[in-house]
Amino acid sequence: MPEKRYDRAYFDHWYRGRSRVSTKDDVRRKVSLAIAGCEYFLRRRLRSVLDVACGEGAWQPHIKHLRPGAKYLGLDPSDYAVSRFGESRNLRKASFDELPKMRLRGPYDLIVCSDALHYINDDDIRAGLPELVRLAGGVLFLEVLTADDDITGDLNGMIRRPAAWYRKLFEKAGLTAAGPYTWLAPSLRDDAAALEALR
Repeated sequence: MPEKRYDRAYFDHWYRGRSRVSTKDDVRRKVSLAIAGCEYFLRRRLRSVLDVACGEGAWQPHIKHLRPGAKYLGLDPSDYAVSRFGESRNLRKASFDELPKMRLRGPYDLIVCSDALHYINDDDIRAGLPELVRLAGGVLFLEVLTADDDITGDLNGMIRRPAAWYRKLFEKAGLTAAGPYTWLAPSLRDDAAALEALR
């Protein structure tokens, strides 16, 4: 099987063509959910977002519209995405496992990794996750499709892990589940009421 390429043809097919997996309205709803959850737990307006494996940075225009003052940084390994949207959406080239080498300064109020972890191998996830947790000062929105889900869309290269695999990994890293795809940074764990956090 040829190596998967995240080039313009890929994004045109899955994000703009008849086979697209989500609409702009779908993305806006996810962004709104993530912002609301983050602000609920931080008890203030969103100031900063780190979007890892961001693709073309589709979240950035919605964040800019909803929270114009929030700073956004997107990271993605796609040469095409970074070349095309790097300047306009503040994207930088980096893969998930390269996070520790980026030496980013945190914390970030909201960290996003949407629709990507199920394409990333175990070793790379384990290499990048501790850095993601270190950079988290609020909420992490980790949208992952699992072997327990009925999946449509890009199945090429998808790693079908059980939901329990991710739960165990995230909890071991110090994260606390708090809603749909929503995880609290370790610094917020003790601030959450018993029924706010799913522990």
